[in-house]
Amino acid sequence: MVALATLQPPAAPLVHARSRANRSDRKNINDSNQHCTLAHHAQALNMASSTIVDIDLKGLLPKVASGKVRDLFAIDDNTLLFVASDRISAYDVVMQNVRSYNSRSQQLILISLKGNSRKRRTAYSNEVYTNFPNYILFTPNAYSVYWFKYLQNRIPTLKTHFIKQSLPEDVESSLGDQSLLGSLQKRSMQVRRLQIVPVESIVRGYITGSGWAEYKKSGTVNGIKLPSGLLEGQQLPKPLWTPSTKAEAGAKDENISPEKARELIGDATVAKRIEELSLEIYTTAAKRAEEVGIILADTKFEFGLTSENEVVLVDEVLTPDSSRFWPKDTWEQNIGKQQPSFDKQYLRDWLVDQGLKGKEGVVIPENIAAQTAVKYGEAYQMLTGEKLHAA
Repeated sequence: MVALATLQPPAAPLVHARSRANRSDRKNINDSNQHCTLAHHAQALNMASSTIVDIDLKGLLPKVASGKVRDLFAIDDNTLLFVASDRISAYDVVMQNVRSYNSRSQQLILISLKGNSRKRRTAYSNEVYTNFPNYILFTPNAYSVYWFKYLQNRIPTLKTHFIKQSLPEDVESSLGDQSLLGSLQKRSMQVRRLQIVPVESIVRGYITGSGWAEYKKSGTVNGIKLPSGLLEGQQLPKPLWTPSTKAEAGAKDENISPEKARELIGDATVAKRIEELSLEIYTTAAKRAEEVGIILADTKFEFGLTSENEVVLVDEVLTPDSSRFWPKDTWEQNIGKQQPSFDKQYLRDWLVDQGLKGKEGVVIPENIAAQTAVKYGEAYQMLTGEKLHAA
């Protein structure tokens, strides 16, 4: 198997940043102290959930690699265990703090939900505000597990590396710590061990992000010529396969042309299958998302190969970390500017606004982490109808 990127501890000094939103939220926090309901909800969730930065399996399985968010362990020669941590990454950099649910950040989440009544309170945010102790607002595996099952039922020829969402039985019986065990079970996926294709397979249905930046300069996206006069956030004439390199640890992924991707893959049949599958998966997922009021603007897939050169969908799939999810009801009115989102774009935009894009050692404010968590959870419930319970 091709080695995955290893998480490197940042050597740069910590960068503490504050935004205008912080000052506003500090005032709100002081005001909220008068409302015992907020404190009660926050305390209840704090007791029910745990934050995990480094995955510790007590030496029961050998660690194969650490990615930006997930750690990988070898179960046997044919099977890996993916375990999601609470690390946060953006622009290929891991933040210094984690997805923490201490009492202060929980109050910030509750305040933001309460404030939504003045603007756009959804059924999700209303329910979470009412029943907050029952929720944790982010778990990366929940999205992947949902989509692996959904896609396999709708694309008969699709193969995935997903086996099941659980720890191996011998690990479960040996861990002992029941609270840790319960959390790890929800964070874990057993998957097939495969050779990883050295290309990230990005599909864009709308023009935004790095695609928009290139289009403004050259009228192209990944070297593909597009009609003139497109606006940021506009739907493309058809979904585009716009791959990127899969960079080594510490390096940045680079957008490349489809021709260059085929060259890197090296096998014309495999490359064609990856392109066709990527577009079919995107189209299937975008249709499902639109049914519940979400626009899937773009997403990133990764693929692996069996010993027989069969193409298999691997890694995370259609999560807010790897995709852009936009609310459908506000999309048209926001064409030509940044779209509201249910994904990591909220955090990315904050980093850009603060001049921190791509910088090491950043500590993001708790209110930014909290708002991101709310957005992740909202899209999950819209897609699945399920609640994200404490991990």
